Amino acid sequence: MALHTVRFGVGIPQVVQGAQFDVGGLRQMLHATEELGFHSAWIMDQPLGTAPALEPITTLGYAAAGTESVRLGTAVIVTPLRQPVQLARDLATLDQLSAGRLILGVGLGDRTDYYPAFGISASHRVTRFMEVVELLKRLWTEDGVTFTGRFWQTEGLTVKPKPYQRPRPPIWFGGRSKPAIDRAVRSGDGWMGAGSSSVDQFKEQASLVRAALEAIGRDPAGFTIAKRVYIAVSSDRERAMERMRAWSAVFYGDTAMADEAAVVGDLDFCIGKLSEVSDLGADLIVLNPVFDEIEQMRLLSGAVSAL
Repeated sequence: MALHTVRFGVGIPQVVQGAQFDVGGLRQMLHATEELGFHSAWIMDQPLGTAPALEPITTLGYAAAGTESVRLGTAVIVTPLRQPVQLARDLATLDQLSAGRLILGVGLGDRTDYYPAFGISASHRVTRFMEVVELLKRLWTEDGVTFTGRFWQTEGLTVKPKPYQRPRPPIWFGGRSKPAIDRAVRSGDGWMGAGSSSVDQFKEQASLVRAALEAIGRDPAGFTIAKRVYIAVSSDRERAMERMRAWSAVFYGDTAMADEAAVVGDLDFCIGKLSEVSDLGADLIVLNPVFDEIEQMRLLSGAVSAL
């Protein structure tokens, strides 16, 4: 079992099934998140893709209005596709409306083919990404910001309101590669392993995070390691796997996530896998059921308290 305290968050449903999104179901899920004592609720960003998925910042604004204490996170905003000044304002507004509950997850995203649809090239996207992150930090904490980058320039710019959190909301990075993890450790407050990564892959990635922290002499206590876990608790594993594959086919365009990374089985099996993730150093595990969300949350909430 884990030798440290691990917190648990939940994934926010965001796929529109049919003509209209189930707003009532989302409201009930958010209420259950607080009722059951989860630390945070997390949403993804799919700018273009196979799934009719709700936009994350707008959806978190709704979540902020329907909750009081749960932290609200993005994992992750595909940052290079965003205009940094507008993003700074949008996220500062969200942090104000939630009274300082925002955790911003940022990342490059896996795909580059949709960059032209946003009027930009994928060339030098890491530079673009890091410029946006740097501008967010400065616009949230400074007035009169002058910035000269390859892609973005400002002169004496002040963005208000500032976020509710001081000095700013925490910024966590996504990414699986060593360069991505190195960027997270140098410039972020935390790192989150993808839900589409298996437990074995998370083991390797978390090891890279710890090595990178040690290499620059950074205190691990001030840096959060997290992992999203797609999960389904069921005594009928085959049926649950069919439903997980169906969701993966809609959101990711194939069933690979379900077969390679999802945790599916009875409660003892699922808790065993979550214990592995905790023992590998996760400070936060985002539980992400993709069907019967509230029932799954209730099944898991009591069991994970022992981890």
